[in-house]
Amino acid sequence: MQLAYPVALEVRPDTVLVSFPDIPEALTEGGTKADALSEAADCLVAALGGYVRQRRRIPTPSHVQDAPLVQLPALVAAKLALYEAMRKQNATAGELADQLGTTKEAVRRLMDVDHRTPIHQVESALEALGMRLVVEACAA
Repeated sequence: MQLAYPVALEVRPDTVLVSFPDIPEALTEGGTKADALSEAADCLVAALGGYVRQRRRIPTPSHVQDAPLVQLPALVAAKLALYEAMRKQNATAGELADQLGTTKEAVRRLMDVDHRTPIHQVESALEALGMRLVVEACAA
């Protein structure tokens, strides 16, 4: 599950507006293109956190030619992968908690994009669901 979303930039005289074709709720702006793209990452994380809280499917990023991409932080991407794996397998927080020997609340925190979770805990939860976390580094 690769999570780099294309953005649309609308340059206006006093601001640059940012929208995400795949995440219509994610809108932000900045004084310059660089500022707008910097704000876009936080905006994207907040919007996708809302998808998790509302138990909505995480949209797959579309391929928009020549559009700038906003990459999610690695921990957030891992948490969203866990959320999607649980959703696809119809696994409940209670069931996963039992497998991991923890509580439902601890499992919920594993998927909370605002909670600072050690990544090895997310990795263990993915493994319990038969998945493996893979991190890839590439040129910026």
